[in-house]
Amino acid sequence: MITNREQVSQLIMAAKVAKGLKWAELAQAIGLSKEWTTAACLGQMTLNKRQAELIGERCDLPDEAVAWLQIAPYKGSLPTAIPSDPLIYRWYEVVNVYGTTIKELIHEEFGDGIMSAIDFSMDISRESDEKGDRVKVILSGKFLPYKSY
Repeated sequence: MITNREQVSQLIMAAKVAKGLKWAELAQAIGLSKEWTTAACLGQMTLNKRQAELIGERCDLPDEAVAWLQIAPYKGSLPTAIPSDPLIYRWYEVVNVYGTTIKELIHEEFGDGIMSAIDFSMDISRESDEKGDRVKVILSGKFLPYKSY
């Protein structure tokens, strides 16, 4: 019996390893970006019935897991403590060091509000560099102004 989305994510990860699947292949199967598809498979997004079925077919998931993929998840994949995984910690470090700068510059450019993580897109790619390849991350979120009432 599956009791949460984390168990489904574990099944997907196991299938990905066993079958040698790439996130981009799963994304192509459902017609969405590798970034969004990965987030969905890791339990952070809701798939529609057809998308869940396609992931289920490629990962040999039981019907129960396919059903769980269609349920709105509890969002937020990080523990409340400082992350210990080095890659995730570096993102924590970026926000810790540059968060106030990002906030100030967004407010200066757009006014008092936030960048949406709902109306949002992300692109991760490799950027060649003679000193060593670089990770290029583009985040794009709709600006949502605070309203007066």
